[in-house]
Amino acid sequence: MTSTRFAAAMLLLLAGCASAQTPPPPLSALVGPHGLAVPGPAEVRLRETVARAEAIDPRVNAIVALDPTARDQARNVDLRALNGRLVGQPILIKDNIETAGPLSTTAGSMALIDNLTNRDAPIVTRLREAGMVTLGKTNLSEWANIRDNSSISGWSAVGGQTRNPFALDRNPCGSSSGSGAAVAAGIVDYAIGTETNGSITCPASVNGIVGMKPSVGLVSRTHIVPISVTQDTAGPMTRTVRQAAELLTAIAGSDPADPATAEADRRKTDYAAALDGASLKGKRLGLMRFASGFGTDAALAQALAVLRAQGAEIVDIKELGGAKERPKQLEVLLTEFKVGLNAYLATTPPSVTTRTLADVIAFNKANTRELALFGQDLFEQAEKTKGLDDPEYRKARDDGISYAGVNGIDRLLKQYKVDALIGPTVSAAWPIDAVHGDQYPGGGAGYLAAIAGYPHLTVPMGQVKGLPVGLSFIGPKWSDGMLLGLGHAFEQARGPLPAPRFLPSVEQAPEIAPLLEKPVRP
Repeated sequence: MTSTRFAAAMLLLLAGCASAQTPPPPLSALVGPHGLAVPGPAEVRLRETVARAEAIDPRVNAIVALDPTARDQARNVDLRALNGRLVGQPILIKDNIETAGPLSTTAGSMALIDNLTNRDAPIVTRLREAGMVTLGKTNLSEWANIRDNSSISGWSAVGGQTRNPFALDRNPCGSSSGSGAAVAAGIVDYAIGTETNGSITCPASVNGIVGMKPSVGLVSRTHIVPISVTQDTAGPMTRTVRQAAELLTAIAGSDPADPATAEADRRKTDYAAALDGASLKGKRLGLMRFASGFGTDAALAQALAVLRAQGAEIVDIKELGGAKERPKQLEVLLTEFKVGLNAYLATTPPSVTTRTLADVIAFNKANTRELALFGQDLFEQAEKTKGLDDPEYRKARDDGISYAGVNGIDRLLKQYKVDALIGPTVSAAWPIDAVHGDQYPGGGAGYLAAIAGYPHLTVPMGQVKGLPVGLSFIGPKWSDGMLLGLGHAFEQARGPLPAPRFLPSVEQAPEIAPLLEKPVRP
């Protein structure tokens, strides 16, 4: 598909900016004709970004729609003559976050194809206030990967399959798949993802970028398609830790419509400014050996050498300890998802005919594209849950928070007298598999931060046969700034890593392909 056809198809599908009889303009129309008044820096940057999107995105399929208002946004930024690190920077937004204008918010589902709310999520309002230009929406694992146990990360009925720019037959992980792939591919430096459990940090790790899952309550969740009131958060996905800090500074803050953010204004700071002078010297870092392995040992060893060379002390933690029984967290997520989704759907425009989770389940059964690759067993389980007053749900929720927080991360930090916990984020990317779904080789301890609502930063630490893997930094509640400082210091000492090669497969890499052939006998 050519870039122009890509633009027309996606804008027609999501933006509603033209009828079926009048196709929307090509991508290049977003930046306007040449020969007008000399464009300002924001508009110039936008033109350059759109050109990269046209050239690169057909290979990775990270973007579901570009915003036709982007040119006007950029011109408005130039007219306002704003100052700031983010002024004029294009940013991509995950397609479960609402933006005012002509783009629908679909969460990847055909059921929400007409969900044109024309309202900005508070975090998008903050991005605009910082002078950023919302370039468009990124693809995601449909419904943020809460639909079925056999799903394919990075696939949605609306957007199709996003691909990993390091090897195009490899999975980009999810659910913030398009945000991760777009940054890794070099289309943009800044994107927003969301996470309930791993949906920022996993795609950041396997795509070789920085991902920051903030403390739950630091960033508003209003006007974001929900999964869990306990665990959901939006967060930065960027090329560098400094860019993640800049982005978090912009989006952090209290929101009266989201009670979880009551402390955010008091807790937030200028995270980017705090990076100046960040150091690893004298820091004690707890290496979670119980959550290591899955093919990352060599890359981890190199990362540990960097940390030690910068003066950090590595403390081995061989066992998680604490309660032996894992919390019943899926029960928590499914209960909260049904309640949260029904409440969200009630706020959508009348054009959205699915008003409840039960309606969405019925819609999927009637739509052949939706269930052609995998089912909706998690949706069906969620529909059977009994609500937030169910004693079993309440016990599971409280047990989970205690397990991962006070008796998990907090206990390890205190017991081993360490400043933060570290370990590999997740394995290298696995192949896209339309037959068996995700074949997940293994992951680290990000689930602890997710369940507890604590911050989790992943920074690229190396590669496994040309595929990126990340190093996790996990700390207590509200330690976002401290983790960014540690990650920044590591990143600066680590040095540059290889860029994506957009290989058809790892097996076709020039250093690997000859090894797969039968050797020539002398």
